[in-house]
Amino acid sequence: MALALPAPLRVNAASARPGRRWMVAWLLLAPSLVLLALFTYGPILRVLHESLYGSPLPGQAAPFLGLDNYARLLGDPAFRNAAWNTALYAFWTILPGMGLGLVLALALEATSRVSSVLRAVFFFPTLVPLVAAASIFVFLFLPGIGLLDRYLALIGIRGPNWLGDPDVALYAIIGLTVWKNAGYYMLFFLAGLQQVQQDLYDAATIDGAGVLARLRHVTLPALRPTMAFVFVIALVNVLVAVDHVFVLTKGGPSGTTDLILFFIYRQAHENHDLGFAAAATVVSVAVLLLISGLGIETLERGLRKEEGA
Repeated sequence: MALALPAPLRVNAASARPGRRWMVAWLLLAPSLVLLALFTYGPILRVLHESLYGSPLPGQAAPFLGLDNYARLLGDPAFRNAAWNTALYAFWTILPGMGLGLVLALALEATSRVSSVLRAVFFFPTLVPLVAAASIFVFLFLPGIGLLDRYLALIGIRGPNWLGDPDVALYAIIGLTVWKNAGYYMLFFLAGLQQVQQDLYDAATIDGAGVLARLRHVTLPALRPTMAFVFVIALVNVLVAVDHVFVLTKGGPSGTTDLILFFIYRQAHENHDLGFAAAATVVSVAVLLLISGLGIETLERGLRKEEGA
């Protein structure tokens, strides 16, 4: 026979359960929230705060400048040069890198021993740290005696000064970046190809579609979500990957390889202008978020239009 609790006790027990559940939930979330506050949201707030202040003088607090750092940033020719270099670098690394990754994925989609070995070969550059890859490419780009010039000489071509010519240096760095990232993007496209339904290919084949028609009307539309994801990753890589610039050119010659992150590094650690560097960081991240959002929204709008058609 079950014992019935008095009415006040039943009410107190029922009211205590939600509070206890909330307490357990907060206790479980507490480690993640603390780490997020310390290493994600805290640094973001600190950068925003520092972008409003100037450089501190010895024994004095940093002066409050408001938005002066942002106004100075927009009028700085060195920042505009770094922004232009970064735009060129992004265009010539993202599109060729994604295109090469897609071609490799299409070529190696079928599972076999040969394709498995080739996948590993093409993915290998991703495992090499960027600073180590840049150190290897120093020897490839040596003018006159480098490996690249050696092979060009075999066919009667004299190579340029890959890292010393202002018209070539940025594209030499772009070549290194495409070589390193294409295999990484290939993995995402291989995963996306596994999600394309075979029924769509069969229906297209019955309708008389050839290889190129199936690629255009079945494969590429099905890979749009993957493309959006890879595009965002590639954009982030453009902003955060700068190790090769340190090793190969240090922003030269004549500032032609001075990318945004290297510009921020120079302002913070060479000129000790922390507020100016923080303002450049805020602007760069804001532009990155804007472009990423627009790219994803454009692709999703295309998907919705096709689904509604």
